[in-house]
Amino acid sequence: MSEQKVSNVVYQGKIPGRVKYSFAFGALGKDLIYGMIATFSMIYFTDIIKVAPAFIGSMFFVAKIWDAFNDLFMGMIVDNTRSRFGKFVPWLVLGTLINAFVFITVFTDFHLSGVGLCVFATVIYILWGMTYTIMDIPYWSIIPNLTSDPEEREKVSVLPRIFASIGQSLIIAGFGVQIIKGLGGNYLGYHRFAIIIAIIFIFTMAVCVFNLPKIQTSSSSSEKLKFKDIFTVIKKNDQLRWAVLLILLYNVAIQFIMGVATYYFSYVCNNAGMLSAFMISASVAEIVGLLVFPKVTKILSRKKAFMLACILPPIGLMLLLAVGFICPGNIALTAIAGVIVKMGTGLELGCATVFLADVVDYGEYKIGTRNEGVVFSLQTLIVKFTAALTSISIGFALQLTGYVPHQVQSLLTQNSIRVLMCIIPTIGVIFAYVVYKKKYKLHDNVMKKITAAISGHPEAMDGVEIK
Repeated sequence: MSEQKVSNVVYQGKIPGRVKYSFAFGALGKDLIYGMIATFSMIYFTDIIKVAPAFIGSMFFVAKIWDAFNDLFMGMIVDNTRSRFGKFVPWLVLGTLINAFVFITVFTDFHLSGVGLCVFATVIYILWGMTYTIMDIPYWSIIPNLTSDPEEREKVSVLPRIFASIGQSLIIAGFGVQIIKGLGGNYLGYHRFAIIIAIIFIFTMAVCVFNLPKIQTSSSSSEKLKFKDIFTVIKKNDQLRWAVLLILLYNVAIQFIMGVATYYFSYVCNNAGMLSAFMISASVAEIVGLLVFPKVTKILSRKKAFMLACILPPIGLMLLLAVGFICPGNIALTAIAGVIVKMGTGLELGCATVFLADVVDYGEYKIGTRNEGVVFSLQTLIVKFTAALTSISIGFALQLTGYVPHQVQSLLTQNSIRVLMCIIPTIGVIFAYVVYKKKYKLHDNVMKKITAAISGHPEAMDGVEIK
């Protein structure tokens, strides 16, 4: 390391509360937008503006795959940005404004039909995903640049996740149906809700942008990143690969739970109303998991925090499986199962964000480049890729086991739903922990030394091996 090395982080220690909380506040509007699309776009397209379900299912799959790999391009663009406002803020502003407009357009009925309707749905859905990426990648990429202090990084990683969970899981998933009905129901309800969410989105991101430090941090390299260099970064940063794999495995588990939950409560428990009890209690538990994450890491360690994140969901899922056989209508036990599962996922969300921020520092130490955009673009790639993968997997599994909509399902179909809801997620979480245990090496003491090394003290790494 050069003696003239200047740290790339803005704050060496504590982040001012105004910066920390206003940054996190931006995630509220951001995930209200995301939650609305994830939860209601399909039913809006099929039931409100009457797009054929088969077309929408296929289009969603293709769009998610494209959007996932499109994230890598945006990560490269962010890392190559040089401006007086830094490399994050310009994209936050541009992405927010364009995405808010496109979002309202998604939920606007232009009274199209036939081919025109299919073209509109395809173009606007893909455009929404691309414009959301413009804002989302730089947003998460800010985290490793705010501080290198482990405790502060844990806090600043968790806070936006809390606001995101409030927006996406609690408000949209928990109360979205009631809000849409209250705003007029049917098309008017969706359209009005979309306008309100877009306004909130712009406001929260404005608060975020205005309170972020107006400092252009130094770059590890003056050379601009080329697209082929993305794969070099992934190849040379071994800890990035393992972090991505364990997050991928865990995310597969989460996506299966969320994707199958409606089917599980409707056709296994025979009570669709239990979904709200499960989702609301689970959402609150996830927020609690995020809130306690910094305390858990401080008292126990990051290692044990992630271990808890991998122990709790299987316990909750096995309880849910047992309840489904013994007393499928028991709301209290179902809610408890949801709490246990999502307490674990809350801890995992905190861990995952910290892992990726640490991987950025490790990449700077090992290969000499600081690639926040590329690293955090892989996070959104994972979410979108697993969403596409689980959607098509669930669809095929249901079809192959004889699923018939709005009918009492056969025992084979019910058991397939049980496997998709409880068994596959459990396996995914266990595999994630195995990868973490065997391959991930950026633990507390190692990161302290890496942080010192990239700040101009290479001697801190003397005698330290990462293998």
